[in-house]
Amino acid sequence: MNWQAMRFDWNHARAFLVTAEEGSLSAAARALGQTQPTLGRQVAALEEELGVLLFDRVGRGLRLTDSGRTLLAHLRGMGDAAAKVSLGAAAMASSAEGHVTITAGDFIAVHTLPPILSRLHKAAPGITIEIVVSNAVQNLRLREADIAIRHVRPDDPQLFTRKVGEEMARCYATRDYLDRHGHPDQGAKVWFAGFSPVDQFLAEMRRRGLTLSPESVRIASNNTLLLTETLRRGDAIGIITDDMAATIAGAEPVFPDFASIRVETWLVSHRELHSNPRIRLVFDLLAEELSLAPERRSV
Repeated sequence: MNWQAMRFDWNHARAFLVTAEEGSLSAAARALGQTQPTLGRQVAALEEELGVLLFDRVGRGLRLTDSGRTLLAHLRGMGDAAAKVSLGAAAMASSAEGHVTITAGDFIAVHTLPPILSRLHKAAPGITIEIVVSNAVQNLRLREADIAIRHVRPDDPQLFTRKVGEEMARCYATRDYLDRHGHPDQGAKVWFAGFSPVDQFLAEMRRRGLTLSPESVRIASNNTLLLTETLRRGDAIGIITDDMAATIAGAEPVFPDFASIRVETWLVSHRELHSNPRIRLVFDLLAEELSLAPERRSV
């Protein structure tokens, strides 16, 4: 290897990588636990080291240049490799053993976590995991869980948070549903699988431009798996994310005027617990995997 050809500081490269992935210096600073000016200086230092412009400054935002997009493709692989090295080193520490409790909603617990936990058990066999499957918000300060995966950022200053994903959710129906019940955009009667309580679901739908009658909610539940299966069977229209829709044969969006719902994913841990080696190890692996596009995660 030509070591002299490596003319950049990895910390500067990481600052660029996270800024490009997060979309702004402020978001990158939150993800890395640093200040925005520090991240800005590191990105500028990388540009100087490489002699290229990586971002165009557009108003208060940033836009990748052609050089920046090319570099990003290379650094993603380096970032994945660096994370694996860090994970492996942490796993070798004798203190990275013990029990960790994670709370997550039903869909994430069933469809997203198993392959990630398989990777964790290979890297750190001394860690045991308990999954608390709940769509309710667990109290981390009362030790109901060590780590939470949530779709709302908590405002408790005692909690350590990291945003690891963002998706859009919209109304979907399967081709089977449309063949049996007609296309709702063409005036056919609609049947929904909605969240309970129904009155709150109807109010939110109305706020987003779709007025439904209580009778049109064929089934209501706070269980995402149940609602998704009802949609999959072609028995109702449901609100799911685009990534979830990609797993359902024949699913297509309906109601184009419906205001899509932004679904964020946050990792949360108590600040004191986050300094614990085994919890830090699990937290960092979850952050790495959940930040990837679904097709790039462990399988």
